[in-house]
This record gives sequence, structure tokens and C-alpha cells, in this order.
Amino acid sequence: MTKTLPSLGLITVLALTGCGGNLDSDDSGTAAAAYPERAVTLLIGQDAGGSTDLIGRALADPASTDLKQPITVQNRPGANGAVAAKELAAAKPDGYTIMVFVGSLAYITPLAVPADQAVDINNYEVVTGISQDDFVLIAHPQTGFTTVKDIVDAKRPIKFATTGVGTGSQLTQTLLFNQAGVDATAVPFNGGAPALTAVLGGQVDVAAVQLGEAKQQIEAGKATPIVTFATQRPTYMPDTPTATEAGYNVPVQQSRAIVAPKGTPKEVIDRLRTAFGKSFADQDYQTFNAERLLTANEVDGAALLQQWNGSLSTYKDLVAQHKIDLSGK
Repeated sequence: MTKTLPSLGLITVLALTGCGGNLDSDDSGTAAAAYPERAVTLLIGQDAGGSTDLIGRALADPASTDLKQPITVQNRPGANGAVAAKELAAAKPDGYTIMVFVGSLAYITPLAVPADQAVDINNYEVVTGISQDDFVLIAHPQTGFTTVKDIVDAKRPIKFATTGVGTGSQLTQTLLFNQAGVDATAVPFNGGAPALTAVLGGQVDVAAVQLGEAKQQIEAGKATPIVTFATQRPTYMPDTPTATEAGYNVPVQQSRAIVAPKGTPKEVIDRLRTAFGKSFADQDYQTFNAERLLTANEVDGAALLQQWNGSLSTYKDLVAQHKIDLSGK
């Protein structure tokens, strides 16, 4: 084409190319400036009614009000969020498909699955961190377990429920029982609710679930808290020691973020971050956080990546050190 254009036309084409213009496509800058012009889809990689789903829905309403467009929540459960993450990776990077991404998918699941099945958070655009929550090890009162020492002293095989392969629930208990020298077998479930039910029904001895999921049963005396896996005692569970206090190195937390496909324009990422900032400031959302024992982690994308990549390195070292296999095979 350039051979038949007059010299002035060639200069014009080159000038457009130099400033990011493209004669054969829409002006992405104009599209980003007009964003959003229609509804935004928010993918949730976990079942409806679970912690991640509830968090996503609590965030969606205030953010959609700020965007002046609806945010439609769609659940795509499977493989600790990997099903949804792969759908997100294939979506057009225009800000109309985003996801609530769980941290364990980025820094624990890669330790449990083959490399070609692992999801790399660095292949996405992080809009904002959301919150963190801690795991608590619980037992049915009839077991008589109130401390890790009680479990060790039982000198019998232990069955523990997890929320799935490659999750923080699996990693916390596997590390704990490995370090404590307990003969323990994992029983995976698809989420915190069925794992909690398994403890209450006596199908397993113990389970590590998120604090917000266990709070009601603990307060009702139906589940006994043994240790939390927080770095320090949570203010809302001051009488329950951490695993560190009990003598074990198990620094595992769950975390979540809003994520978009790689290549989403910066203007769109910034607009989404502003909208979710409105959600963070919303009083109803703050009350939701407090009731579910969530700690705000509303950091930008760079800080979130630093946190999650650091966690992956830490957990990889711990798994190697203790010769742990998380594959569930």
C-alpha cells in the first residue's frame, strides 16, 4: 500500500502509527474514555453462597452505582477458581469481563497441580486487592480436642476435611500435621460449607475453614477452635492461640482481588479501581467485612502482586522443606 500512496499520505500513515493510531480498528483510547457503555460481567470461580461469592456480590452493587452500569455476577466454580480464570484470560481485554480472583489459586494451587495447569497471576491485570481472612482449625466437641497437643497425644490416625486440593485449608493442615508428626489423611470437599458440615457430622476429626464461616458454630459451642493460622491472634478470637504460638510454622492466609484480562487499558483499570473504591467506602460493605471477620487489603495492583508472588515463594519453600505433596494423589 505504501508504494502507491503519495508521499504526504505515507507521512500521515506513519504519524498515525507512531501515536498508536490504527486505520483498521476502533480508537482504543476513545473506547476506554467512554467506558463503561454496557453491563460488566464479574466472574466468581466458586459456588454461589460461599465466601468469595458473597464478597463479590457485596462489592458489585456500590461499584455498579458509581459506574452507572450494572455489574452482573456469574459463578463459574471449579478447580479453586481456575475454570473462571481461564475464561477470563480468553476474554476481550476491554473491562467488560472481570473476576474475583482468590489468592490461593495464585500461590497455593500451583504447588498442587502440574505446571501446565497452574494459573499465573502475573498474566492478568490486577485492579485492586480486596480483603484477607484467616483460617481456623476446628474440631467437634466430642473429639475432646482443644489443643494441637491433644491431637498429637491421641496417637491415632486423624482425618481432616479440606476445602479442596490446592487450597489454603489443605496447605495449613498438611503443614501443621507434618510438623507435629501426626498421621493424618486429607478428605477434600468443594468449599468451606461442606467441610464444616463434615466436622459437625463427625465424618472427620478436624477441618481448617475461614474464620467467618466457622464463627457462628464456634459461638454456639458446636465447634471447638484449636488454633488460627493468622500471624497474630485476631482481635475477634483473642482466646485462641495461633499455630505459631503452638510451635508450628504455618503462615497461611486467604486473600482476594479484582482482576481483568492482560492488556486491559490503564484508563479502564483506573476507572474500575475508582468504582470499587466506592464499594470499600460504603458503610454496608464495611459492616459486611466486620461481620465476616475480613481484614481490608485494598491495595493497588503492584502491591498485590508483590504480596502474592511473595506468598508463592514462601509456600514453595515450606512445601519443599517438609517434603509435602499437595496433589492429593
